[in-house]
Amino acid sequence: MKVGITGHRGLSAAVEKLVRPGLDAEVKKYEPTELCGVSCVADGPDSWFAESVLAVGGRIEVVIPADRYRDGLPSTHHATYDALLRQAVEVHHTDMDESTSQAHMAGSEILVGLVDRLIAVWDGEAARGFGGTADVVAYARRIGVPVDIVWPEGATRDAAD
Repeated sequence: MKVGITGHRGLSAAVEKLVRPGLDAEVKKYEPTELCGVSCVADGPDSWFAESVLAVGGRIEVVIPADRYRDGLPSTHHATYDALLRQAVEVHHTDMDESTSQAHMAGSEILVGLVDRLIAVWDGEAARGFGGTADVVAYARRIGVPVDIVWPEGATRDAAD
């Protein structure tokens, strides 16, 4: 079973404490030996999900939206990104160079195309830029990939998507 992740970046530490248990609960719905999580391993829900999948004994695949994708992530996240990338059983690329919103959406489309289900850490609001969480959810629904929403009561999105 391949399960993908999309979610808002820039969530506060307080929201992370609310979201992580929800992600863990979603991951635990699957038999670990059959679970493959697919993620772009950006900071926030992408990485929290990948870490959760690995913690229960599942595998991860990584989608890299652009050759310069890592450069656009916060430097404080680079070690986590690198560690998760090293643990990937497969890595998928868009063949795009610049880490733009178009590249991010292309990466998300690849991710959605690979999975049986998508988990979205999403507040239900519109994306704050092309390729945001709402766009990925809409794409998944358009092509018939079931979406499970994780957005705990009390969570707020206080940074860009």
